[in-house]
Amino acid sequence: MEWMILPLKRYADFQGRSRRMEYWMFTLLTAIVFGVLIFGFGLSSIILTPETLLLTPTAILGLGLSGLFALALAIPSIAVQVRRFHDQDLSGWFVLLNLIPYLGGLVVLVFMLLPGKKGPNRFGPDPKEHGVASFG
Repeated sequence: MEWMILPLKRYADFQGRSRRMEYWMFTLLTAIVFGVLIFGFGLSSIILTPETLLLTPTAILGLGLSGLFALALAIPSIAVQVRRFHDQDLSGWFVLLNLIPYLGGLVVLVFMLLPGKKGPNRFGPDPKEHGVASFG
């Protein structure tokens, strides 16, 4: 659980490096919460008829809460991606690849799957080495 909330503790920290574990556990937490908010709370209350789409108050609440959750997690999501790029000794500006339609997200996904550079680099010490704090 610590890996899941570590990016929230480092909310707007764009310095240093982050391990793949930190990134993917945070992504898993985000997916679980979105799943609960959208599917369990919101979409289950939508009534579809051939003529209209009716949003019940529960659906509106679920979709509204998921929108607020997305806004709240925008900065830590970008920050943890920047730190993952730093772990590979790349500039954090590579996050802007996400803005390229279709292909950009796929390229960033591949980068998030790649291991970080072993040993220290220009962005800090290797977070996998023993004795290095997880916030460094």
